[in-house]
Amino acid sequence: MNKELIIRSGSNTVDFALLKDGKLVELHRDREDEKGFSVGDIFIAKIRKPVPGLNAAFVNVGFDKDAFLHYHDLGPNLPTLMKFTKLVTAGKLNDFTLKKFPFEPEIDKNGVITDVLSANQSVLVQIVKEPISTKGPRISSELSLAGRYLVLVPFSERVSISQKIESKQEKERLKKMMLTIKPKGFGVIVRTVAEGKNVTELEKDLQGLMDKWILLCKRLTTAHHPSKVFGEVNRASSILRDVFNDTFTGIHIDDDELYYQTKDYLQEIAPSKVSIVKHYNNKEVPLFEKYHIERQIKTSFGKTVSMSKGAYLIIEHTEALHVIDVNSGNRSNKALSQEDTALEVNMIAASEIARQLRLRDMGGIIVVDFIDMSNPENRKVLYDYLKEEMSDDKAKHKILPPSKFGLIQITRQRVRPEVSIKTKEENPDHNGEGEIEAPILVIDKISADLERIVKDHKTMVLSAHPFIAAYLTKGLPSVRAKWFLEHKRWIKIIPRDAYTYLEYHFFDKQGNQIE
Repeated sequence: MNKELIIRSGSNTVDFALLKDGKLVELHRDREDEKGFSVGDIFIAKIRKPVPGLNAAFVNVGFDKDAFLHYHDLGPNLPTLMKFTKLVTAGKLNDFTLKKFPFEPEIDKNGVITDVLSANQSVLVQIVKEPISTKGPRISSELSLAGRYLVLVPFSERVSISQKIESKQEKERLKKMMLTIKPKGFGVIVRTVAEGKNVTELEKDLQGLMDKWILLCKRLTTAHHPSKVFGEVNRASSILRDVFNDTFTGIHIDDDELYYQTKDYLQEIAPSKVSIVKHYNNKEVPLFEKYHIERQIKTSFGKTVSMSKGAYLIIEHTEALHVIDVNSGNRSNKALSQEDTALEVNMIAASEIARQLRLRDMGGIIVVDFIDMSNPENRKVLYDYLKEEMSDDKAKHKILPPSKFGLIQITRQRVRPEVSIKTKEENPDHNGEGEIEAPILVIDKISADLERIVKDHKTMVLSAHPFIAAYLTKGLPSVRAKWFLEHKRWIKIIPRDAYTYLEYHFFDKQGNQIE
């Protein structure tokens, strides 16, 4: 299985596309111009007001909407955290290791928010859900710093092992190891990828996390309220940390700085895999076009999603939940009974649904209306297959068995806004009003532009929508052939899936756009 990460850098965005055997399964976008509120970021903030009726507090973290902090997200050692934060911000504490820092009594797990928090108090909080729709960020005061193999939890002594590590012997080995090397005052969560790792690798990761904690504490001494005191160095490293494993076969990047950052990061976590990082510098064919990602985006994010053998999905999003309808389309096979056909289409749909949930990062409640099957064994086969297909999904999720009506209900953790990409193009003329310009007229415009610029450029490349590119290159004689006879220049034409229907651009041999 080929597993590749494609990283495209723009002027103010970085796009990350994860491919399995050439098929797009995850898409992330990092915008540099937005206020930073990413999952895992830590802020020094002020309590705006506790609300006893919700048993929660609204907290000013610098976002338009106040962040929401529930009592159950405070963490048992909130008094210790509050005391530590107060001393550090006042400059009265210089030892940040917690070796000698006395812990306060834990809060009552069934207590009331007004017993432990009051307005205008300073508190360290961490983003657990990014701002979604009209809601502000969801935050927690139980802090954690994620590394490659470990998660460091300040103000705790607990050692936890990932439940995905099945071997009891390996769990015991890892727990004993961590109890001997973890610093006092800190808890540790051992991640799945730590399975089989030796003490040197885990100790190195632990030391890196301790260095981050010390840096966070130093920033507290001069930080204003509210402000970010800890965040990811760059999105590429955080994505690699969470998704990278030995099955990756390639990482392709079109930006020099990101290329070297990624190589340096892999040199630390997996030196044997540094060679799979490749710098893509083809100016004529953009990176996402090379790997057919633009085309997959346009075919994967619409309301209707086509599948193999004529089947398709209808995906609709309401305020309360997502609804997915499975349709067999024109699928028919005389060799199969109606029940067998339904099972076959449902199995194809299960694979695509698992992919769509990751691709769009759909969260909350998802209801899937599969094609009805009367055989209980077939319903179990489908249920088990869907669970297996979603086993690679990093987001926490739960799948209920099919109901008598053939409905399967899924809950999936939502920590970021859903990825939503428009797949329909607007009317290019008159702001969407009036008649649309005939596509054939764009050929006349291209020809006119060519005549204007051909005298100043010996070599030119034309990028256009695939339909326009096909019109220019097909036929005897083709439009391009006529241009050659007229201007004595052979124009290279590149189809661009990312372009709108009437969009085109000329480029010189250095890849610069010709105006």
